[in-house]
Amino acid sequence: MRNSFTETEYRNIKLREREVIETMLKELRASKDRRYMYRDKYPVTDLKDMLVQAAERYGDAPLFRQKDTPRDDYRDISFRQVLDDVNALGTALLDLGLSKGHIGLIGRNCAEWGETYLAVTGGVGVVVPLDRELKEQELAQLAHKGDLTAVVTVSKKHYEIFRNLKESGALELSYLITTSLESDEDPEAGLLSWHALLARGRALLAEGRTDYLKAQIFNTDPVAILFTSGTTGVAKGIMLSSKNLVLDAILCMTMLEARPTDVCFSVLPMHHAYECTATFLDCVYSGACMAFCSGLKYMRKELAEVKPTVMLAVPLIFESFYHRIQKELREQINNKLLRKIFLLEEGADPGRIRLPRQIRKRILAVFGGNIRTLISGGAAIEPYVLDFFCSLGLRAVQGYGLTECSPIIALNPDKPKYMRNHSAGHLLPFTECRILDSDDNGIGEICFRGPTVMLGYYQDPEHTAEAIDEEGWFRSGDLGYLDPDQYVYITGRRKNVILTGNGKNVFPEELEAYLQAIPYVRECLVWGGNTDPSSPWNGICATLLLDEEAVAAKLGPDHSDQEAEALLQTEVDRLNETLPRFKQIAHLIIRKREFTKTTSMKIQRFIEDNKRS
Repeated sequence: MRNSFTETEYRNIKLREREVIETMLKELRASKDRRYMYRDKYPVTDLKDMLVQAAERYGDAPLFRQKDTPRDDYRDISFRQVLDDVNALGTALLDLGLSKGHIGLIGRNCAEWGETYLAVTGGVGVVVPLDRELKEQELAQLAHKGDLTAVVTVSKKHYEIFRNLKESGALELSYLITTSLESDEDPEAGLLSWHALLARGRALLAEGRTDYLKAQIFNTDPVAILFTSGTTGVAKGIMLSSKNLVLDAILCMTMLEARPTDVCFSVLPMHHAYECTATFLDCVYSGACMAFCSGLKYMRKELAEVKPTVMLAVPLIFESFYHRIQKELREQINNKLLRKIFLLEEGADPGRIRLPRQIRKRILAVFGGNIRTLISGGAAIEPYVLDFFCSLGLRAVQGYGLTECSPIIALNPDKPKYMRNHSAGHLLPFTECRILDSDDNGIGEICFRGPTVMLGYYQDPEHTAEAIDEEGWFRSGDLGYLDPDQYVYITGRRKNVILTGNGKNVFPEELEAYLQAIPYVRECLVWGGNTDPSSPWNGICATLLLDEEAVAAKLGPDHSDQEAEALLQTEVDRLNETLPRFKQIAHLIIRKREFTKTTSMKIQRFIEDNKRS
């Protein structure tokens, strides 16, 4: 963070920031790449400027639509109301002395989460969204690593976790703020109510406090630290600036149409960069409404209530819709129509398949009836699934992103003539791509350079230098190629990370460290099984080399293989209880022979035989 400038100096800095954005938008409008179809964008310099301009443009239109409980009706919160709340909350946070502080944010998707995010990034300090599925120990480690001075929880569960950590002395938090209390629990101990804090901020504004309203924001300073999902041992804090985030939000919408009348159904957690940028921030900028899902088990009911026009999700969700629709079609539609539909899976051109209007209407009712655009990300999706939805008249596309790139870096345009859903997507404007160490087929490590690439990893210059070279090229760790039309194709992953079917990243080294702590395990290898939910090998797998002496000491020298396996399964079940669901080990393979290793005695991770018994 920088020192304060005079009003004149600060005004000149903001004018230069705006000129930079305006110049970019002018170049965008002049671009010869026709895939950038939606070019009429207005300039914003930072997240606070984005919200202020949105409130002026869209006023009483709803930004958020949510339920207090799944049994309630949806209620709307307008752009103007959100700005008022953000100003009050930001004022109160500054009054607590949290200027330039790192503030954790955790809990369910809701307006309070979004308002807290905008308040912190709009003139208080740095927001640190935390994965709501992580366990207490991991949250404590990330809080230490992120230098958190306060945490805001949007659930009673997480308030209890952080209160225990604070009261036990495991964390030195100045404040723990929660939406689960209407009034402060213990102000002297820093246990505060979000709602009371909001009221306090309104009172301070009424008294004439303007320090938050006049806070000096520089769009190249970090405003968010996002930890890579997975291991706390190797988790890296990705620093993103306001400029990173607002440009990624704007540039995404050059290839996907966004309307102020849109209703976007929010299913994915907002701490995930994908949901935060491509749904939340895009709704703020475009004037669309963000309707929150109360949970996957309520999805079908709430889709009918919300009737969204846009839905962003991971492949697992869209594939589940696809399979459910196929099942319903088999039950309701004659064989001739079914043959027509299933031609898609055999490579038919989706544009040639025209289902009767009533059939399409019945299918689209699954999404509420008004759906126009489906956007898949977080992992690769089978192209035939997208083709099927396109055949219904929808715009169904996939994109590619990394948190280090804010996160969207490539996206398929939403017009059929530009869609290439076998690819990860077309590069965003002002984004460069090069392939490092390519082979004879042009396949190598994919590298990116552009305005959405992160500032670096928090307090980790070594990993930052490994990720971004002196010329600004970010090494993605993914293997693939770039075609002449600037579409990116992913062929594999250089990193060891396991990408689950719901878009979560799992680092095998973390799970291997936990398994190695089991006294009956000599060596182990963790690997990703099939991401198809119907596969018997769906989920994370672990091959374990037994420590025969330790097992014999426990079970006796005459133990059976079944007894040894049961012993290991019990230990792994105990480990799984401490892990979030997406990290849990689903399958064990017990091994009695040595792993194939390198000359430096490291297990060769990608040798298929090493995964077997």
